[in-house]
Amino acid sequence: MDAVSTATESSAPIATVDKGFGTLDSDQFTQLILTELGNQDPLEPNDTGALLEQLSTIRSIESDTKLNDTLASMVERTDFTSAAGLIGKRVTTAEDPLTQLKVTSVLQNSDGVNLALEDGSFVRLSSVSSVYAEDDASGGAQ
Repeated sequence: MDAVSTATESSAPIATVDKGFGTLDSDQFTQLILTELGNQDPLEPNDTGALLEQLSTIRSIESDTKLNDTLASMVERTDFTSAAGLIGKRVTTAEDPLTQLKVTSVLQNSDGVNLALEDGSFVRLSSVSSVYAEDDASGGAQ
């Protein structure tokens, strides 16, 4: 029996690792690079330029990700603020452009910003097609 067949015939489960370099934050990655540089063979050094380029790329990706998260958060807040301004006003939706319903409250969940209407229904802010003053049931859009 050789080593390969013994290893493949073993009944012990093989441990898998769910973590990789993708789970490292930038400080951990920097520490890893510094450790690698400190432990390299001085007679055959690694290409430090390539390592620094990788570090720069990771920093750039991390920065872009944080910027995207910040912008998404700002859009959510702006949508919520806009929706809050509709409380007490009547709206129509793209699905039902003939029925005006009064907005009673605003909810934000994983689906985005939703308006609670006087009939108990909910509608996404993005589906509002017209807004009317509270006392304007005649059809004059604002």
